[in-house]
Amino acid sequence: MKELSVVVPIYNERDDLTRLIFAITGALDPHVEEYEIVLVNDGSTDGSGAQLDKLAESDAKLRVLHFERNCGQTAAIAAGLKVAEGRYVALMDGDLQTFPEDIVKLLPYMAEYDFANGTRVDRRDTLVKKVSSKVGNGVRNKITGDQIQDTGCPMKLFKREVAQSFNLYEGFHRFLPTLARMNGFSVIEVPVGHRERTAGKSKYGVLNRAFVGLMDAIVIGWLRKRTIRYQIRGD
Repeated sequence: MKELSVVVPIYNERDDLTRLIFAITGALDPHVEEYEIVLVNDGSTDGSGAQLDKLAESDAKLRVLHFERNCGQTAAIAAGLKVAEGRYVALMDGDLQTFPEDIVKLLPYMAEYDFANGTRVDRRDTLVKKVSSKVGNGVRNKITGDQIQDTGCPMKLFKREVAQSFNLYEGFHRFLPTLARMNGFSVIEVPVGHRERTAGKSKYGVLNRAFVGLMDAIVIGWLRKRTIRYQIRGD
């Protein structure tokens, strides 16, 4: 079994792909002996698919999945988790606003925890995105009954059994730490780096997430209250 799988959803990130792969391999090669990079092409229309195939031809660590059409971030993450072969699974976005080096930073936490969620410090986003993220996290926590500072941070690391426990529906990628806790796993939050986007453009605005995110939070809160918990008494 490989030690690590890095799952990256890709949607119209052609100009960043070579830099993305170099950044991940450069961060992991000195520290992780066996790993794979699972790149899920979520129906890109900018030539990302062909670029991914070209990169995979020269690097056996790369595995590329192509969706026939754009299905969204949750679907891309779910598909990547399904095929991941690593003992641990890392998630990150393809825009390189988070640092692949932080995967190495999160790995030691797997000795005591099942899920390490990144918390972006010194965020390099617009004021509107920072405020909306803070408000969104507060609302989600209030509704779900959880306490996650930055559930939207794309940098996450968790054990294989956590990945296998997820039953994801559209939008649930925003609640992975809460879902892990609901499934009985331990979660820790760890500060990670953040930087400005250097290529492409953000696929997700404030307004197109607010209402849907609120509805998703209500669903997660409802599910959390109905989670089945029991212990078998020993003989």
